[in-house]
Amino acid sequence: MLYFWIAAVIVLLIIEVATMQLVTIWFAVGAAAGLIAYLCNLPLVWQIVLFVAVSALALAVTRPFVKRFAHKEIDPTNADRCIGKTAIVVEDINNNLGKGAVKINGAVWTARSADGEPIETEKEVIIEKIDGVKLIVKKQEVVV
Repeated sequence: MLYFWIAAVIVLLIIEVATMQLVTIWFAVGAAAGLIAYLCNLPLVWQIVLFVAVSALALAVTRPFVKRFAHKEIDPTNADRCIGKTAIVVEDINNNLGKGAVKINGAVWTARSADGEPIETEKEVIIEKIDGVKLIVKKQEVVV
């Protein structure tokens, strides 16, 4: 049984490391308890009982904490939907002065020019990306 418990601990830890899903770690702890029981010359029945009990206890004690920290909910925003859309400049954009704003979907955002060139009020711009709370925009090409 010595080799069985050692193999169980090793195999369960390898599976845990490979999956990183916290699936077998509790059973690895239980197998370690079974190994300790073997080393203390306890009968096979007690080794198995300790394996099951320690695995269940480890699962019951740690699982709620793991779930709370592992599954933090991220509040999705719809800001990324703006990328590639057209906006209207409502305040002259001048990167050197650190000013500028655009309006899209009824919301006003601070904005900076992607190429560093000033953009005047009432011009249409394309939103290239979002940097923090600022939209990075470029002048929309006028097709004639």
